[in-house]
Amino acid sequence: MTYFLEYTVPAASDEEGFAFPHDEISPGTTVPLVQTDADIVHAPDLPARTGIIGATVAEAKLEAEQLITHSRATEATLYEDPSNSLRAGVGTRVATFKEGRGWQDA
Repeated sequence: MTYFLEYTVPAASDEEGFAFPHDEISPGTTVPLVQTDADIVHAPDLPARTGIIGATVAEAKLEAEQLITHSRATEATLYEDPSNSLRAGVGTRVATFKEGRGWQDA
């Protein structure tokens, strides 16, 4: 099965957020902020959608929980999505995770 985990990574407590260069002329190019004169876009958090490998929902939850545990995210949603879309919210919601409460099936 194809599963995707959606979660939000907040900035660290000592950071104001994340900064990215925005250059419409060279999209997809990554350079250190100090080496570009492109406009800078600031974001308070980073939304993420990550592919999770698992043959069953239980296996996908286990893998997803490892990812959540090693990020600053405190909640996440697990989707089954055979289309392999990277768009947010695509697929069938399987479960949600909240730190301290664990998984809740959809």
